Amino acid sequence: MAEKNNKQDKNQDNIDPFLGSDGGSAKKTPKFNVYWVYILIIAAIFFLNFFYSGRNAIESNWQEVKNQMLAKGEVAKLIVVRNQGKVEVFLKEKDLSKYAERLGKGFNAVPKTGPHFYFTIGSIDTFEKQLSEAQANLAEADKIYPQYEERPNYFSDILSWILLPLILIGIWIFIFRRMSRGAGGGAGNIFNVGKSKAQLFDKESTSRIDFKDVAGLEEAKVEVMEIVDFLKNPKKYTDLGGKIPKGALLVGPPGTGKTLLAKAVAGEANVPFFSMSGSDFVEMFVGVGASRVRDLFKQAKDKAPCIVFIDEIDAIGRARGKNPNFSANDERENTLNQLLTEMDGFASNQGVIIMAATNRADILDRALLRAGRFDRQIHVELPDSKERLEIFKVHLRPLKLEEGLDITFLAKQTPGFSGADIANVCNESALIAARKNKQSVQKQDFLDAIDRIIGGLEKKNKIISLDEKRTIAYHEAGHATVSWLLEHANPLLKVSIIPRGRSLGAAWYLPEERQITTTEQLFDEMCSGLGGRASEEVTFNKISTGALNDLEKVTKQAYAMIAYFGMGKATGNVSFYDSSGQNEYSFSKPYSEKTAELIDKEVKELIDNAYVHSKTILIENKEGLTKLAELLLEREVIFSEDLVTIFGPRKSLSREEEFEKEILQAQKDQNGKKEALDNN
Repeated sequence: MAEKNNKQDKNQDNIDPFLGSDGGSAKKTPKFNVYWVYILIIAAIFFLNFFYSGRNAIESNWQEVKNQMLAKGEVAKLIVVRNQGKVEVFLKEKDLSKYAERLGKGFNAVPKTGPHFYFTIGSIDTFEKQLSEAQANLAEADKIYPQYEERPNYFSDILSWILLPLILIGIWIFIFRRMSRGAGGGAGNIFNVGKSKAQLFDKESTSRIDFKDVAGLEEAKVEVMEIVDFLKNPKKYTDLGGKIPKGALLVGPPGTGKTLLAKAVAGEANVPFFSMSGSDFVEMFVGVGASRVRDLFKQAKDKAPCIVFIDEIDAIGRARGKNPNFSANDERENTLNQLLTEMDGFASNQGVIIMAATNRADILDRALLRAGRFDRQIHVELPDSKERLEIFKVHLRPLKLEEGLDITFLAKQTPGFSGADIANVCNESALIAARKNKQSVQKQDFLDAIDRIIGGLEKKNKIISLDEKRTIAYHEAGHATVSWLLEHANPLLKVSIIPRGRSLGAAWYLPEERQITTTEQLFDEMCSGLGGRASEEVTFNKISTGALNDLEKVTKQAYAMIAYFGMGKATGNVSFYDSSGQNEYSFSKPYSEKTAELIDKEVKELIDNAYVHSKTILIENKEGLTKLAELLLEREVIFSEDLVTIFGPRKSLSREEEFEKEILQAQKDQNGKKEALDNN
């Protein structure tokens, strides 16, 4: 009954009071707009001021009045308007017929009572003198003596008084309307600043993304699809006594597809879907954030069952009392408190599911993450080889590919790439192929795109001296030699001394996709990182600044081994890593000064041992190092097959032999094309 009454009320609201109950006629009648009144008033003012003022008199000049009208005795009187600097001429009624054509006829005619003509003057004294000279020969009875008047212009006076206030009011209305649109979502006045800016997607709106467009993320899709399925078929779960989760938090690194997964939920669910960013709650006005939260959940309750998605929730969900800006304004905390209350407070939110996404789950407030608010934390990690293959299939759909392109090779060639990185690879490869005027995108275009994304754009025209180029070649050859000869280091794919981005040289490795890492593996990676500087010292007996990036990585890795992973001999099985993020803004370290000295000492010993080990390997294989560096100077780019020729195959590899053959074959093809281009 209540729904019927509401529908009747809505129908009654649509009835036009002047047309009766005819719904069709009411819909055809245009709605009244107050701006029409403003336009009519302004038009009337301009019409009266300009249209009628132009018909009062015809413009003339002093010469015509003197030689024609005064000389022939046609002037009845002259009126000098002092404040307007003009003289109005009134003709005798018997002489009006002479000027009938100029004075007009009918509605546009100048009134017979006058004034009929007017002319402007410079000064009243000059006009009086000229008038006296013009009437010097006339009899006293025939002379015309002017009358003087002051006529205030009410329109210009009123306009001069109200123009500035009107301009100020217009600017004020414009500013506050812009602010209200930015804060309240299109209502257009300052009272809507606290309104929610959430975008609504319902089953009538067209969403182009569904779960078919989300490749990989199989575990995350299972949990999200369960929520969608609950909304579609709630009886299947409620019959067993189950309750739908109140909230799901998507956690993962940037670019892994958290927002894309939420878009797919919006496309799959047959319920209203509210989408909003965490920064949309933050505003310069106090209390606006909490007001928007209330309005968002009010709209959601009216459309329940529904889903509310808050992207980048860490903008308002940061742990209370740990805001780093130290300001007295606690607007973020007020917004968070209101969000906590709306999600699971005294009043129930039946049928409203909250989804959120963040890559900083460690800084979120504990009250926000508890069960009853976000019941599930769905981890969206970087894709593995199989998932990357599925992602490539999605992003390669719009591309025109060469026949026989092996997509599996591309998936294995991009370890550590996120979904956004893979999309960028596909787009860059298409741009590179178009730049080379190709008819399709080939494997070489994908390899060039991967190189550009990892190392940056090639800078072949960068000026580098021969000594610097030689130092860079031996530096990169040192990295390649140590990584190739160590058992646990990442296998090398390609080395280049062509400047890319901010680096003067680069080496491409194929890191093993492992979940845990041993001490030996970390140590071998440190040795590989120090191989460049060790090569400079072994070859030239001096070092350069080119190892800055290597030293930074090695130092951070060594401190992580000792302070985080508990791999130090003196410190033992102790970790000072804070996964909760509570000590992020603390001014004190979680260990004593004596322990800090132990950590620093062990880190130095670890790095020194890795450096000595790298030097030892390079000294024992100095002949191969020299051959590799000279070959690098000659070609500027070398591949793993060159290292096989110089040092032989690696002792122990963690890759499939078939995959090695694929990579080697691809590098051979690329090498052949490079040589062909150089020869041309």
